[in-house]
Formats: sequence, C-alpha cells, structure tokens
Amino acid sequence: MSSPNYITPQGFKKLQDEYNDLTSRERPEVVQLVQWAASNGDRSENADYLYGKKRLREIDRRLRFLASRIESAQIINPASVQSSKVQFGATVITLGGDGVEKTWKIVGQDEISTAQGLISWLSPIGKGLLGKAIGEDVTIQTPQGEVNLEIIDISYVT
Repeated sequence: MSSPNYITPQGFKKLQDEYNDLTSRERPEVVQLVQWAASNGDRSENADYLYGKKRLREIDRRLRFLASRIESAQIINPASVQSSKVQFGATVITLGGDGVEKTWKIVGQDEISTAQGLISWLSPIGKGLLGKAIGEDVTIQTPQGEVNLEIIDISYVT
C-alpha cells in the first residue's frame, strides 16, 4: 500500500497547469511536427520524425503520471490546519546545532524544492519534524549524517 498523496493547493495547481500545458500546447505541436516529418517520405532516417515520436512517448508517459497524481491527490490547505505541533503544510523555523536558522515547509512529494526550503513530509527531516512542538530538540538521521535541530517557530500559512 502506498502512502497518501498529500498536496497543498499551490502544488495541486502546478500539477494541473503542467497537465493542461502538455495537452493543449506541447503535445499538439509535436503531433504537428511528426505529421509534417512523416509527409517528407522515408521515415527510417528522418530525424524530425524519430525525435517527434520519441518526444510524444515522453509526453504521454508524463501525462499518465500527472493524471494518476492528480486523481490520487488529497489537498490540504495549510491555512485550515489548527495545531501547535508540526503537521503537513507547516512552515517550521529551526535552529541547527551549528547555530544556523533554517525555514522548512512540509509539503507533498510533488512539490519538493530543497533550494526553496520545501521538503516532503516523507523525507527524513520532514518525518523527524512531524508531531513536534516549539522548543523541542530533534535529532534526525539523514543520509549525510545526524542532524540536531531545535524548533523555534511553527506557522500555517499558504
């Protein structure tokens, strides 16, 4: 059994936007390119035709993936969460053992961007922070080693 596909409204909109862009813009353009390339004759050495067919398969694969993620999505609006502990959608400010403050937002798997501080609720740090309250010290085992964090603030904003 796989884990639930929790996602924020912003993340859900990004999935829908990508799906709509692929179906309404990119796929029709590639289909048109393939039709044009096919009309040029010999397809066995026609780079435009071969690349276009390959790109169509990639687009169709991505569309199937996006459709399944959209269909299984459980949208959770962080603004509606009322908790003093870290839950899905929380923005958490932590103080590391090295004295560096970091801001993390607990999001779904389809929204991850570590450069922006968006971490999955299934990641080691995400799992370690879930259920904790302000002032708690957390020791988390990550692939890079052990991380010690103190939770300074928790907020639920969109």
